[in-house]
Amino acid sequence: MTPMARGYSEDRDAYLKRLKRIEGQVRGLQRMVEEDKYCIDILTQVAAATSALQSVAIGLLDEHVRHCVADAAKGDDPAHAERMVTEATRAIERLVKA
Repeated sequence: MTPMARGYSEDRDAYLKRLKRIEGQVRGLQRMVEEDKYCIDILTQVAAATSALQSVAIGLLDEHVRHCVADAAKGDDPAHAERMVTEATRAIERLVKA
């Protein structure tokens, strides 16, 4: 049995590159705290890292809706389609609350 392709599969390398860049930002934040940098400068970098993570999340959500949810809606199982819509809605709720 072959694993199901994910909606983001075509952009996987781009997502990994962005996440590695964010990882570097977080390491930079750790260094800033270790070096006792000015709090506003740290907060500015926290905001940048948060924004970058939100951008990744929105991209993944977009891919999920366009591929996974759309495929389920085209399928023969209305209950599966409903579960996929509910799953996407809950993911949106988590992002909005974050």
